[in-house]
Amino acid sequence: MVEELKHIGTRLRALRNSRGWTLEDLAARAQMSTSTLSRLESGKRQASLELLVPLTRQLGISLDSLITPTARDPRVRRSPVHRNGMVIAPLAPEGAPIATYKITYPPVDTLPEPKIHDGYEWLYVLTGKVRLILGDQDLVLSRGEAAEFDTRVPHSICAAGKRSAQVLSIFNNDGVRMHTHTAGTEIAASDATDTNAAGTEPSNTDPAD
Repeated sequence: MVEELKHIGTRLRALRNSRGWTLEDLAARAQMSTSTLSRLESGKRQASLELLVPLTRQLGISLDSLITPTARDPRVRRSPVHRNGMVIAPLAPEGAPIATYKITYPPVDTLPEPKIHDGYEWLYVLTGKVRLILGDQDLVLSRGEAAEFDTRVPHSICAAGKRSAQVLSIFNNDGVRMHTHTAGTEIAASDATDTNAAGTEPSNTDPAD
């Protein structure tokens, strides 16, 4: 606990900066001198309830939240999923609010059928070229290009040409729930956890489901 108390100043500074406040802004709000707050953030002033209570009140946090918990192992250890020629590697912890994947798309002979689902997707091409069908648009993205789109628009993704392509793909919670239906055709909930047969994004938070 003593070791964790040493990080209160750093935590205070981070919270203040996240709100876009200067030292003077927060000090004035908490009715203390700027020098006192500066010394507290730098660890040169011992934290006390008298100082911390008005600060936490202005920051809208509890006293407990200033105690930095023991750091957990930050590494994400989730196995890649192989499906329909794709390799889907989860890059975020299971249950994370933002789902991130590295997806390898194989070359295909037949374009994948467009899908529709709630949410937004952002993707970045790491290697190769990616073909993105988005509504009436037929786009080819090269390495280093990115795209962001509303997934309620009929869309499909595959490698362009005869070589595999890798993308970094990010979804919000709505975007990873499930495909609600193909463009113009409803599908059953039991089928909603499948990705496009020829290679689109994972359709819920765990593409292994």
